[in-house]
Amino acid sequence: MRAVGAAEVAPATYAFQIQAEGLRVRVGRSRMAVDGLDLSLGTGVHGLLGPNGAGKTTLIRALATVLRPAGGRLALLGAPVGGRTGQRGLRRRIGYLPQQFGYYKRFTVREFVEYMAWLKEVSKEDIPGAVQHAIERVGLADRAGDRLKTLSGGMLRRVGIAQAIVNDPEILLLDEPTAGLDPAQRVRFRELMVELGRDSCVLVSTHLVEDVASACQDVLLFAEGKLVFQGTPDQLADAGGPGDTGASPIERGYSALLGHEQGRRDW
Repeated sequence: MRAVGAAEVAPATYAFQIQAEGLRVRVGRSRMAVDGLDLSLGTGVHGLLGPNGAGKTTLIRALATVLRPAGGRLALLGAPVGGRTGQRGLRRRIGYLPQQFGYYKRFTVREFVEYMAWLKEVSKEDIPGAVQHAIERVGLADRAGDRLKTLSGGMLRRVGIAQAIVNDPEILLLDEPTAGLDPAQRVRFRELMVELGRDSCVLVSTHLVEDVASACQDVLLFAEGKLVFQGTPDQLADAGGPGDTGASPIERGYSALLGHEQGRRDW
């Protein structure tokens, strides 16, 4: 079930759900947090890795149409981003979970996800089924009547994932979605990402390379506002060697590429 009412955006004639050419996104007045990005992403699960301050969150926010590009070209679902028209139609077809999302503490889980479905203009007749499906997918069906203020941090994160997927988005943007989840919940989250990636373009920003290795078909490594690597998890692992920092091959590959890019291997 796709959210209805997306007539403002062109039909699916695009080759990639996300396309960027020379994309630049500014934070504040001076700092260019994304600087000259070329990127094409289609259906599947894509992992976004990089150190703190690399520009990952800024990129996610630009893709969610929260930030307007400062230069270059960005197209989502075949529609250009940055103009004055079409953003509302795009947002109906995007799911977004920021690092920290706002919520009404007195709302129950169901009420909050229903409210977000309404904001995303899911049709009135589809909302009950869409909400129930989203809540079930994150394992909160038995807590649907609980108020948000009574939930643990991990449960709140799962509510955030539920609201991001309630409109059955064609692009799903998740910024540190596994923060606060216990190991078993993270395993289920990875399984859910694989499910969602069969029909949607899913971009997951995370510091946990094992999540990338388990669920993502390709990896984007971001450093200082630039894309320094794009390839499969195996190719990332192959970039490292015994002398690189890390407890696993993929962590050593991550360390090696960042070390080469930044010219150092310390903190």
